[in-house]
Amino acid sequence: MEPGRSGHDMDAVAHAASALSVDGVNGPRHVAIIMDGNGRWAAQRGLPRIAGHEQGTENIRRITHAAVNLGIEYLTLWAFSTENWRRPVDEIHGIMRILSEAIQRETTELHRQGAQLRHIGSLEGLEPGLRAGVLDAIELTRNNSGLVLTLAFNYGGRQELLAAVRDIVSAGIPPGEIDEETLARHLFTRDIPDPDLIVRTSGEHRLSNFLLWQSAYAELYFTPTLWPDFGPEHLRAAVEDYARRDRRFGGIKSTSPVLSDS
Repeated sequence: MEPGRSGHDMDAVAHAASALSVDGVNGPRHVAIIMDGNGRWAAQRGLPRIAGHEQGTENIRRITHAAVNLGIEYLTLWAFSTENWRRPVDEIHGIMRILSEAIQRETTELHRQGAQLRHIGSLEGLEPGLRAGVLDAIELTRNNSGLVLTLAFNYGGRQELLAAVRDIVSAGIPPGEIDEETLARHLFTRDIPDPDLIVRTSGEHRLSNFLLWQSAYAELYFTPTLWPDFGPEHLRAAVEDYARRDRRFGGIKSTSPVLSDS
């Protein structure tokens, strides 16, 4: 439970998120979030960076609940990138510890709620306890039919594409038979739809190597709100913004008059 929040408060948050939901027909089916700003959140409060990561991890719970109430079917959260290994060793160890504890603490409740936990990225190089915790959580929730919660941990978009190409080469698929569907089948996300909406917190306006192939037609939403402060009302605002957009995928509106042949 979040620090300072009672069970009644969490129920109120869930009710508020439900009340703020938009028409499920227009809403995104798959939302992916770049959870950015933990360090800055801590710095603003004179706290060590690891305190920001702890608060950011706690925030996952309320955003997961809000996603369900907004009718989102797939939620992908970027928790640790392949580039994050460049950070100080103490911070990396702290992040690993926090995630390991969160998985142990939250998996039973996620399973009870019917959520399915997945992972994209590489489990190589992770501490044995964390790796085992991730695999156990995936196995426990494998057959659940509720929200599909995917953690992108030790993940990088370019690394994913390289892995896919290597798999295709290893499979001996002739070049002439390789198309977009072939590549998509060899991605980490092969079993889930591409994201409709990608949200990045903290005010940065870039994807930073996140879901590079899958984001080709995704709507992007950038907010200055730091991840630990990103609540159900912010997720609602992103979903409502998405619902107002005109997604044509390179075409034109069927109701738009044809002005020229160009």
